[in-house]
Amino acid sequence: MDDVDRVTGRFEEQRGHLRAVAYRMLGSVSEADDAVQEAWLRLSRTDTGEVENLDAWLTTVVARICLNMLRSRRSRREEPADVHLPDPIIGPEGGTDPEEEAVLADSVGLALLVVLDTLAPAERLAFVLHDMFAVPFDEIGPMIERSPAAARQLASRARRRVQGQAPAPDPDPARQRAVVDAFLAAARDGDFEGLVAVLHPDVVLRSDGGTALARHTVVLTGARNVAAQATMFGGLSPFARPALINGAAGVVVTPHGRPVAVMGFTVTDGRVAAIDVIADPDRLRLLDLTVLDG
Repeated sequence: MDDVDRVTGRFEEQRGHLRAVAYRMLGSVSEADDAVQEAWLRLSRTDTGEVENLDAWLTTVVARICLNMLRSRRSRREEPADVHLPDPIIGPEGGTDPEEEAVLADSVGLALLVVLDTLAPAERLAFVLHDMFAVPFDEIGPMIERSPAAARQLASRARRRVQGQAPAPDPDPARQRAVVDAFLAAARDGDFEGLVAVLHPDVVLRSDGGTALARHTVVLTGARNVAAQATMFGGLSPFARPALINGAAGVVVTPHGRPVAVMGFTVTDGRVAAIDVIADPDRLRLLDLTVLDG
């Protein structure tokens, strides 16, 4: 019984880390929780007496579960080129729920997760485990049935794509918020040129409005195109509540207390480089927004 308690305690200590690994791998909160639960079930059926490093063993198990889930997802997806917005992690500004801290690292902004979703499953695993969690390639290779050198190449290929498509956010939360506030003020005032000024020339707007509004995520690029769309948002901007979206400045739009959109912003060099909007009513219903009331 003491051994069971010890293993259970160790798993609970690692739960936040395992959930962070799974979320970065899958971009889905519910699927990440499913992967962690499956890892617990496998642990409960395993004789851990022969496991030298239980923490590393758990990370490997979760990574392999996520790899299988990614492969299954990829085989089911009818149009793999479609952009999919990941589940946002929402928190109040000025503090986060301790249980979310491992997931809310600044390296998992929505824009980065969108790019990760375009990677092949093995590429994603190699990049996430090595670049985000410092797992050596000697351990990554066997997970994907590749040599350590091949795993290194996969991670390098993924890294180049991430660096080219996912802008690094400004590390200063106050600067992020100032830029987002300027965007909202310009949208509220219908100030088209003010919007263009606060947007990066190559800004990308991705919006998931749900099947009722559009079959797939809508993607707009370029400052003037995005500014034109943002002026249509002006009437809702007074209802934008400041929030942390995946650790970065964002808003939850709640007219009459009812959420109609979650907006994540990537601010780079003083301008908005990416905006990710979830307005799908079905997805919004699944979000826990009570954290904003604390």
